[in-house]
Amino acid sequence: MIQSMTGYGKAEAQLASGKLTLEIRTLNGKSADINIKSSLLPKDKDLEVRKLLADKLVRGTIDLFVSFEPAAGQGAHSINADAFHDYWKSVVSALDRETILPKTFTKDPGVGSILASSFLRLPDVVDARKADVIGPEEWPLVAQALDSALEQLLAYRAQEGRALYADVTSRVAGILKLYDQVESLEHERMTTVREKLGRALEDLAAKPNPERFEQEMIFYLEKYDINEEKVRLRQHCKYFMEVIDSESYPGKKLGFIIQEMGREINTTGSKANHAGIQQLVVRMKDELEKIREQSMNIL
Repeated sequence: MIQSMTGYGKAEAQLASGKLTLEIRTLNGKSADINIKSSLLPKDKDLEVRKLLADKLVRGTIDLFVSFEPAAGQGAHSINADAFHDYWKSVVSALDRETILPKTFTKDPGVGSILASSFLRLPDVVDARKADVIGPEEWPLVAQALDSALEQLLAYRAQEGRALYADVTSRVAGILKLYDQVESLEHERMTTVREKLGRALEDLAAKPNPERFEQEMIFYLEKYDINEEKVRLRQHCKYFMEVIDSESYPGKKLGFIIQEMGREINTTGSKANHAGIQQLVVRMKDELEKIREQSMNIL
């Protein structure tokens, strides 16, 4: 059964220092575009995690989010005293040099409190204790949570895949039914073309040789014959169903088949020369466009 490229999975790992939450979200994409939205994971595990995601998820835009909630009594942050001191010296020096404020102003406790509060929001002043979150001995817990999140996501993809399968296959069947209706209008279309040519000759008061006229009529009607398009479209629809039923990741191949289906439908429309068939062609194009949109999310 096919899978959707859209999915979501979430799992938690209870570590000694707190709770680690992993979330994986995927959307459709031409290749495996992996984005790890966190610096909490150990650097030496980056390639391992990326390979696991690529192997399991194959294709799509893949975002991994990792967040940490410290346990009670565990300090989540610490002050980088050196960075704080550097910011402080730079600000005080600038104020003195530019004589923006008197020196006594910076010594005022109230001003010091305001400056300190502002400095805490500056880059690198507050350090999250990221290095202490995941130790080597705790990595197996994280890896287990990652596997659990992936299992949830794959289950989500499978569920979405079942809905996609039902939708696109029903639309392919719909296109075939519409083409059946095109066939039912074939005789009427050919008769109409003959009558139009006959009336045109009558208006011109022309009296062609009956044998020559019949030869020209056959040649003319062959130009508008859609038998080849009918055969090829049915073959493409059959191949579409074979691929979606037999291949694990048919998305890209289905895209090529849809292009060929569109070519036959368009050619049918250009040869139609019949209002009823043109209307059926428009409906087939609408169905095919919906199949195309849905197939872009098929893995």
